[in-house]
Amino acid sequence: MANQQEKKETTNTTGTEKQRKATTGAWWKSTVTAEPGDAAKPPAKPEPDEAPVKDHGQPAEATKADHPPAPSKDEPPPVTGAQDKAEEPAPSGDAPSLTGEAEPPPVQKKRGRGPRKKSKPKKEQSQAVPEDDEGEEDERANVVKLLINAEEPEECRLALLEDGRLESIYVTTVSRINTRNNIYKAKVTGIEPNLQAAFVDYGTEKNGFLPFSEIHPEYFRQDLSDDIRELVEAHQWKKVSITDVLEKGQEMLVQVVKEEVGSKGANMTTYLSIPGRCVVLMPGSDSHGISRKIAGEERRRELREIMDALPIPEGVGWIVRTASIDMTKTALNRDVRFLIKLWKEIKTKGQTLAGVGLLYQDHDCVMRFLREHFDPMIQEIMVDDLAAFEKVQDFVEMLPARQKKVRVKLHRGARPIFNQYSVEDQIESIYQPRVNLPSGGSIVIEPTEALVSIDVNSGSTSKGKNFEETIFQANMEAAAELARQLRLRDLGGLIVVDFIDMRVTKNIREVEKKVKQMMKRDKAKFDVSRISRLGLMQISRQKLGSPIESGNYQICQYCRGRGTIRSVETLALFYLRRIHTGASRRQVTRIECRFPLEVTHFLLNNKRHELLELEEKYQTELVISADPAMKPTEHDISFVKAEKEDAGNK
Repeated sequence: MANQQEKKETTNTTGTEKQRKATTGAWWKSTVTAEPGDAAKPPAKPEPDEAPVKDHGQPAEATKADHPPAPSKDEPPPVTGAQDKAEEPAPSGDAPSLTGEAEPPPVQKKRGRGPRKKSKPKKEQSQAVPEDDEGEEDERANVVKLLINAEEPEECRLALLEDGRLESIYVTTVSRINTRNNIYKAKVTGIEPNLQAAFVDYGTEKNGFLPFSEIHPEYFRQDLSDDIRELVEAHQWKKVSITDVLEKGQEMLVQVVKEEVGSKGANMTTYLSIPGRCVVLMPGSDSHGISRKIAGEERRRELREIMDALPIPEGVGWIVRTASIDMTKTALNRDVRFLIKLWKEIKTKGQTLAGVGLLYQDHDCVMRFLREHFDPMIQEIMVDDLAAFEKVQDFVEMLPARQKKVRVKLHRGARPIFNQYSVEDQIESIYQPRVNLPSGGSIVIEPTEALVSIDVNSGSTSKGKNFEETIFQANMEAAAELARQLRLRDLGGLIVVDFIDMRVTKNIREVEKKVKQMMKRDKAKFDVSRISRLGLMQISRQKLGSPIESGNYQICQYCRGRGTIRSVETLALFYLRRIHTGASRRQVTRIECRFPLEVTHFLLNNKRHELLELEEKYQTELVISADPAMKPTEHDISFVKAEKEDAGNK
């Protein structure tokens, strides 16, 4: 989950893009020349032609802007002052949208108070981790408990509660193993020039999808023609075909940026990032930066000096995460040394592994959540498993003194932990299509293959005297709830919301503002459009993984996912037509049928006359039997032909 959890933390990098074909001590097949004990060279100053920050599907902190030149859909323009500007303490909340477009300025200017502001956080808590702005801090001040249900080995669940209300849920099951952020040794099995992408075998049933823009130049063929080499050096990626620089059978290290969804394979990248609590290491890169959420030039300079003094090998980039705002030099040093040691183990395993396979697997559900989502505003952590409880305690011990105020308790109650805090019913509600609103309205969420549709219904809300005001109230409630439901259900892609029609332009703008304000609490990238004249709003939300429902539910064996089945009468007539068609063929002397119980009863009781006519007309024997074990859509019809005459009589 590390790859997009810090997506709102726009990073700033000051590394130098190098044109050489090999990075010393960083690439997986190279020899390590800089040991962790050696002093790292100070980073070079930015060059005028430094590449701009670009998201390759890694954590926003691990943006691959300053990797060795990578192909992309558009030729990267030169950056002259963007790097220096990014180094300055930028205002929080500059979250990039899914499409890379900035959100409308009016929303950022008026992003003030949250809708559920009840109490102000304590001063010592508000100083622990500065939030994007005062409004978001007030909203998140009500987060009081984190419940961890890890008692059963088949399933691990973590629920974040805000005043007893479920705000986030993370589930890992045996059938839904998380592969995001895993690193594999892979082999190119297919190249599609029309897609400008390659398919790689990394040891699973489905091949991974590797776009051209995610292929590190280190993997380009060595025997490039002069024309192609000039285009690569000039970053003219639109004029370069993937078949010119890549060939089948090549081995490479890849990382999962998006898990398999349905029949689609996982999206891969060769720009590796190894996340820690404080730092993200980026092997094969010369970039370095500090999260823009860390405000204050003095603190940023301190962190930069600390990182420059740490023994980081040449050719390994780094990003300081937001969690490092209160970290000491010792904590940063410990985190960096651990990540460097981990990278050396991954590289060694990749060099010695025969064939393809897994090289690095991300932490378990508990540690991954704490690493990516722990917030000092969490006041209490309840755990029902002793092993998980010890992991949480060890994690809290490594936190700075300001963040150690969280209480960690082992649940020993007679009732299950989620039942005791009334979470089970809230979890079950996220699997239902209809969600009721406080004023009497509701929203209906229907995921489809192409998009997710959300319909807002007024219900009893429209019974008020002031119709426009009640409709506005229902839409405002729906705006807040739909953002929460998208986060809980982890629905991504294109979302279309059908709001109740409003006549007042001011109300329409308030609903738009409300949606954007509530969506900013989401960890995924998003982009929100205005409400059209038809009352429709389009939301594009980044897919962080498979929807939570896919890991807990199976497709219905009766309806095959349609939600409806044919009626008994329709099925009976359908089977009767098939019997008629088969009986009309020559040499059919016997027809044996097995149908579900209800269908059999209907045919024998309501269609007996038609069945007798078929037997007399085609001189065939019709046998229909009921099988209670059959599902409504199952059937078995066998046509027995007459025995063939002797060969001499033919």
